[in-house]
Amino acid sequence: MKKFNTQPPSGTRDFLPADVKGREWVFGVIKEVFESFGFLPMDTPAFERIETLMGKYGEEAQKLIFKILKRGDQAASGEADLALRYDLTVPLARFFAQYQNQLPRPFRRYQIGSVWRADRPGKGRFREFYQCDVDIIGSPSLLADAEVILAITRSLSCLDLSGYVVRLNSRKVLTGLLEIYGIPSELRQATLTAFDKLDKIGVEGVIRELKSFKLPETIIDEVSTDLSKRGTEMKSRISASLSGSEGLKEMDELVSLVTPLLSKGEIEFSPFLVRGLDYYTGPIFEIYLKGATGAIASGGRYDNLIEMFTGKRIPACGGSLGVDRLLSEIKQIGDRMRENPTAPQVFLTVWDRASRIETLRMASELRNEGISTEVSLIEGKIGDQVRYASKRGVRYCLFYGSDEQTRKEVTIKNLSTGEQKSVKREQIAQTLKSFIQRR
Repeated sequence: MKKFNTQPPSGTRDFLPADVKGREWVFGVIKEVFESFGFLPMDTPAFERIETLMGKYGEEAQKLIFKILKRGDQAASGEADLALRYDLTVPLARFFAQYQNQLPRPFRRYQIGSVWRADRPGKGRFREFYQCDVDIIGSPSLLADAEVILAITRSLSCLDLSGYVVRLNSRKVLTGLLEIYGIPSELRQATLTAFDKLDKIGVEGVIRELKSFKLPETIIDEVSTDLSKRGTEMKSRISASLSGSEGLKEMDELVSLVTPLLSKGEIEFSPFLVRGLDYYTGPIFEIYLKGATGAIASGGRYDNLIEMFTGKRIPACGGSLGVDRLLSEIKQIGDRMRENPTAPQVFLTVWDRASRIETLRMASELRNEGISTEVSLIEGKIGDQVRYASKRGVRYCLFYGSDEQTRKEVTIKNLSTGEQKSVKREQIAQTLKSFIQRR
């Protein structure tokens, strides 16, 4: 018999029932917050036409798109016509172009779903992962950018994640810096790519990359000095550029809008923050948890992306929460799972074949009353059924054997305490509800 490798593919994971329950709880908290801000739910397919995704993210990101080869008679060509979605933003732009006449303007949406990256797997890096996105299409106001940041930070607060830092910048600030340094136009994108790696490779690593571009030493020295400065120290330098000055005004206004409402975090200007996707045009941000590795959320303004699909310039901004990193940081997941276990509240034993119909009827009655109930799939061997229920973590086990049927009663056993109580058949749902509410 051929032995199969049962591990999930590299860069992906299996999720056990408790993991899924914990993730669903997090989704529920985030959805409630997003909807409290007026965001509407929507969804798109897991894959898109390849031309929808290509040319939107930048050269580095484009390499990480999972392409889907043509199928059937055309499979031998080796060509791809579809691709798994890289993020939820570009599919949103396509979605908006298709349904714009049916959508409110501005359009506030949220979406929770899987995305795929053909990345090298590593610690905390996966090829398949969830994103929770909020976006506003149709508003140029910085109020929209503020609402996106506040929706995400409120989600963190509601998940009891405090001590976060919102790092804020603008693509206009970056354009200003490139102008001030005198970076040649043909090297500007490569320079931004190097800046984007600052957190990973440090100042020395960024300088090594810039030196490989054969930039003049005077530029290298300027950049090297500035990379170690705080954002506030860079403001006067950046304001010498018209683009940089415009970006600083955006930053100052956003900071004034958001700062008073960050009860569990803080916001800071980060002039070398890049966000490596080409579609960003204005304010950009990343959110970090103190003590955690990597950004837990990010986003920005992308006023040109929708135009690629509609032919009309329509302003837009948005942000995304990385659920997988969230789950690794949320301490109360274990507590929530103890409160809302994966096991049902009640387990119904099956005495013999003749009692099948009545057992299913009783289970249906309990479920109609909102009591989660599992029916044993084996008959007889009551001891084995009880051991199974106990192993599953069920709290109440029900017995309806021949003696109980004669008395028209049901025996309830608390598997945690061993206590038993017999109640009339017609009172079973009411009695169980009182037990469950008493916990």
